[in-house]
Parts: sequence; structure tokens; C-alpha cells
Amino acid sequence: MGFGDLKSPTGLKVLNEFLADKSYIEGYVPSQADVAVFDALSSPPSAELFHALRWYNHIKSYQKEKASLPGVKKPLGKYGPADVADATAESKDEDDDDDIDLFGSDDEEESAAAKKLKEERVAQYEAKKSKKPALIAKSSILLDVKPWDDETDMAKLEACVRTIQMDGLLWGSSKLVPVGYGIKKLQIQCVVEDDKVGVDQLEELITAFEDLVQSMDVAAFNKI
Repeated sequence: MGFGDLKSPTGLKVLNEFLADKSYIEGYVPSQADVAVFDALSSPPSAELFHALRWYNHIKSYQKEKASLPGVKKPLGKYGPADVADATAESKDEDDDDDIDLFGSDDEEESAAAKKLKEERVAQYEAKKSKKPALIAKSSILLDVKPWDDETDMAKLEACVRTIQMDGLLWGSSKLVPVGYGIKKLQIQCVVEDDKVGVDQLEELITAFEDLVQSMDVAAFNKI
């Protein structure tokens, strides 16, 4: 198992194809499997690899919680397609101490007491959340996604937006609306669960397709 060399275009392409029908490397929530693969990348995937870029930006948003994500980090050869071997380790610089930490400058080691306290707080939060009423607050949002110019492939832009899959997010209908000078914006509807998905989070993920998207605005926002 593996993705080949994740520091090469070929390895990133394998990762992109692997994530075409998956939100995470393993399971249905962020885990140490995602951290292991994320740490192996030397740079963000290009906009053409939109499945991998969508995953990359989503996992990057967990930079402060990476140590508390569930699971146990395993070698890269334990993840990915069964018919591809891991080759990332072979391409590392001889001085492993110079490896780049894509999560930033967070302390790599936490004291046992701090880690235990964090786990207890997470458990308390989960217990508190489980006692909430069954009624789920939802909102209907109409988004305006603007391209750079009239040469932007709007079909590809919409396809990229719809690759963003999250628990509590449901994409709806869409249409192209003229804005002038031959330019059209994508107007797309979505329904979100308020506790799970925020507008700022959607904006960060959509504008990550920077080769296609100039900006994103909220055209309408209604509680359901």
C-alpha cells in the first residue's frame, strides 16, 4: 500500500485519485492517518488536483488539534491504494531534522498531564453535545462564486466547488448569472447544519481553488 512518492507530481496524482470518493484517508472523520499523509507533503497540491487540494485545506484547518485526532499514526505504507507502494521515504533529504512541519510551529510534544486534560475536555464536550435536543439547526445559504475573467471554465469551477464534502453540508441547485463584460458568476445553493459548517469555513475551502475562484460572497442566508 502507499501513494508512491508524495513529494512528486505522480504521487500527488495518486493521492488525488484516491480521494475522489473519500473525505479522509481512513474512515469518516479526521484521524492520525490524515496527519501522517499531510506531514509527508512538501507543498499544497495544485488546483488541478482538486480532490487532494480540498482534503489538504480541510486537514490544515485542524493544525491546533492534530495531536488529539483519533487513531495511531502508522507508516505511509499502511495507507492508500493496495496496488501502489510507498516511495516517499526514499526521496527524503539525508538530514531528516530539516523536514518541514506543515502544521506550523506548534509544540511537537505535549506533557502527559496536558494531553490527559485535553482528552478529558474532549470527552466532556462530546458528552455535553450528546445531551442536546434532537432538533438540528440548519440554514439555507445562497453563494455567489466569482471567477477571474470570462475565460474561466465555469463547469470546472462548479465541479471543484461540489467536491467539497463535509458532514452537515448538502449542495443544491446552481446557475450561472451574468455580471458584465461577458463574465458570469456561479450562484449555488447549499443547506448546512449550523453546528458543523460555517460560512467562513466554506469561503476558505472554495477560495482555495485560487486558479479559478476570485472571491465568494453570501447572496442569501435563511434559517430553516
